[in-house]
Amino acid sequence: MFNYLKFIRTRNFPHIWCPGCGDGIILKALIRAIDGLDISRDEAVMVSGIGCSSRTPGYVDINTLHTTHGRALPFATGVKHASPDLNVIVVTGDGDATAIGGNHYIHAARRNINLTVLLYNNYIYGMTGGQCSPTTPRGDRASTAPYGNIEPPFNTAGLAISAGASFVARADVYNVKRCEKMIRQALEKDGFSLVEILTPCPTAYGRRNRMANPVKLMEWLRDNTVPVQKWEKLSPEEREGKVRVGVLADTEKPEFTAEYRKLIERVQGE
Repeated sequence: MFNYLKFIRTRNFPHIWCPGCGDGIILKALIRAIDGLDISRDEAVMVSGIGCSSRTPGYVDINTLHTTHGRALPFATGVKHASPDLNVIVVTGDGDATAIGGNHYIHAARRNINLTVLLYNNYIYGMTGGQCSPTTPRGDRASTAPYGNIEPPFNTAGLAISAGASFVARADVYNVKRCEKMIRQALEKDGFSLVEILTPCPTAYGRRNRMANPVKLMEWLRDNTVPVQKWEKLSPEEREGKVRVGVLADTEKPEFTAEYRKLIERVQGE
């Protein structure tokens, strides 16, 4: 049996996540991925902002940095810039990354700096009151949309691809083995790597949208996520209401810190 305790700060338990939240599933998948790649605790840094997802570093016994709302990526950029050999992992949420942190999200992907970003997408602001986030589906209810959200949601994975990320994948906590595999692929990739992870929020999202039962939310993930290989064979009508999961982009392009080191060497040689 896998020993999670070597990566866990047990003194910070019990955790704050609600019963039925998927964040603990992601935490365990991440720990297994780190251990599977033989990344030591001294070789990794985890950076987060504010939100349910961003509590993750408090429970992980590696180097961690808990920053301000929406600012995880600038802090992580500084860490990676100062120590390029470190494995820098950013844990963020749909609101933290793509609302207040949206500009940082775009430019970190554009620079293609070697960060592994795990974006927990629960379709809502779970910790701060259940408000609409940039990913709340149209028609769904939130504390700021009691009659249904009228705004179109962001395609967060598509946004990262358009901005220039090297590796972009989408996973979910129902298919946990696939989630772990994609986290591992992201950790191995050189460049900006995003794994958007669909995770249930029965408290803030589910109870407002007739899915307060965590099992229903997990069943929704099971029934409405479609692997990329199968997705390509579906008609537009069959894709309606479904979510494509899997590796969405995997390209080779210059990485920011490596290019910056080349610039320093060139300038010093002049």
